[in-house]
Amino acid sequence: MGRKLPIFVIAILCLALTTLAACSTVNRKQGASNDAEATQLKPEDPLARSTQVAWTSARARHCGFIFDPSRLRSDYLAAEARKGTTESQMKKLKQAYDYTLDSVTITIQDNPIYCNKSRTDAIRKDLNRYLAGDYTPSATAGR
Repeated sequence: MGRKLPIFVIAILCLALTTLAACSTVNRKQGASNDAEATQLKPEDPLARSTQVAWTSARARHCGFIFDPSRLRSDYLAAEARKGTTESQMKKLKQAYDYTLDSVTITIQDNPIYCNKSRTDAIRKDLNRYLAGDYTPSATAGR
């Protein structure tokens, strides 16, 4: 019986770790981690706005645009709340926003040529729209 207890404990720990890993995977799929994922979202996708605003914010911050990323996030989420978005949907929007912001930041941080003219022009266009309160999902990547 002495050997069964450690095996039982190990089995429970493995099951718990597997469950946690599965939860992590579900949350990670909400949002985008790169340019292709962010621009390929369909406008009717409920996460398109949050993903593209966060994607633009990460890119603008990386390329040295002067704006307040925290305020952009809060203004965007406030606009969603004013539209009557449910609490559960707001949670998903926040998760998609935060995942996209973090993962895109990591994806582009070591790319010294990311901020070329085409990309900065595209970022400027989208960022100005978002700062004006137009969160229509139609972000452009630039090359």
